[in-house]
Amino acid sequence: MAQATDRLRRYLEDELEACRDEDVDRRLDELNALEATIGRERIDAELEVLSALANETRYTLVRALVAAGEELCVCELHAVVDASESGLSHALSALVDAGLAEGRKDGRWKKYRATNRAIALVTVLEGSVTDV
Repeated sequence: MAQATDRLRRYLEDELEACRDEDVDRRLDELNALEATIGRERIDAELEVLSALANETRYTLVRALVAAGEELCVCELHAVVDASESGLSHALSALVDAGLAEGRKDGRWKKYRATNRAIALVTVLEGSVTDV
């Protein structure tokens, strides 16, 4: 913490052309309030979502569900990704846990659809990458 405070002091001296202990204390209070606003629980929840997308199989499944715009059966999703049945099941479970997909039983079939969270994330990602 002392090293971070020293760096902050040097930064404030550059920005303000003079820096007092009160300036450093005030800025540290502002930064601590910012951190509290974000919240550790929120960061953990968002990291769970990002972790769920940080795998080719899971990301491909999310993209397929968003693109489909409707429910897809596990057998249809299996045709989209190169994964074993257990791998597919594990990937879908992780997506459900992260709030990116919802599943339901329909007779003997299991169907999944993208959640609004998944749609929003894919939309943002599509806008952040230039056409390849």
